[in-house]
Amino acid sequence: MAFRGIFPGRRLPRRLHPEPAAGPGADPGAAAAADPAAARDAALGDIDWTVLPPGTGRSFFPAPSGALAAVSMGSPADTPVILVPGAMGSKEDFSLILPELAAAGYFAFSYDLAGQYESAGAGPEQLHPPRAHYDYDLFVDDLISVLAVHGPAHVVGYSFAGVVVQLTALRRPDLFRSMTLLGCPPRGGQSFRGVSRIGWLAPLIGDRISADLIVWGVRRNFIRAPAGRMKLVNLRFTVTRRDSIRDMVRLMRHAPDLRAALGATTVPKFVGVGAHDVWPVRLHREFAASIGASFAVYATGHSPSEESPYQLTRDLLRLYRTAR
Repeated sequence: MAFRGIFPGRRLPRRLHPEPAAGPGADPGAAAAADPAAARDAALGDIDWTVLPPGTGRSFFPAPSGALAAVSMGSPADTPVILVPGAMGSKEDFSLILPELAAAGYFAFSYDLAGQYESAGAGPEQLHPPRAHYDYDLFVDDLISVLAVHGPAHVVGYSFAGVVVQLTALRRPDLFRSMTLLGCPPRGGQSFRGVSRIGWLAPLIGDRISADLIVWGVRRNFIRAPAGRMKLVNLRFTVTRRDSIRDMVRLMRHAPDLRAALGATTVPKFVGVGAHDVWPVRLHREFAASIGASFAVYATGHSPSEESPYQLTRDLLRLYRTAR
């Protein structure tokens, strides 16, 4: 859900826009009829996101920062797919994707980032030695610990976690079969600078105020997310640590520029974004080209995994069939 509320945009029909995007005369109904995944996405109604799919396993993973709440589906003996949610998100953001991956013969595993939702007990004070703030090393070390047990894996990073996944892949490429980045910051430095419409304000607002404004916007539900979605959003805010959100926002305001290093790696890469993401599609397209990634645009906002899960899964499976 990262940042969807504070940066409002239109909710769109759930349909994949191939590159180049379909023209203004395209018929969404015809596209859905020709594409079973698009038809399934178009049929999604108001879902209670607090309820996990039948057969989902629950566990806690012992990471360096503490116990991380996790969900999984499929046989651990199968090729793993690790799905990492963004700031203010959770493992439930991939609920509709888990059964699809398991049915295709993969072991799907997702966890709440340290400080977030059911991983609220994990944090920098649990490290040895303790640290004062959440930082990139904390999140990277947690992901490496997951991959050391379940990898090498196909790894999906959403929004803030996209930066974490990039850093992890550069440190431990041996643990990656492929890397997928969903709606992650397309530029280094002050990443909010490129946000559509209000990015010019980013340099004028401090880290703490930025984080508090984002939380306020998400809770106000400016994008008019369905009631079932907001049920999970509001539940998460009752336990997610505010200091973890503030530290994540601070990290995104000082994001590393990894394009050259990523472009030099041989890990297969895929960038997927919503047509109305918080950053302009143009920046995402440039980012994907700079790192040598395949690219897709979905007719969604910032959350293809929630709004176009079946089209996204279809494209993930295409990537996995060609990756090592």
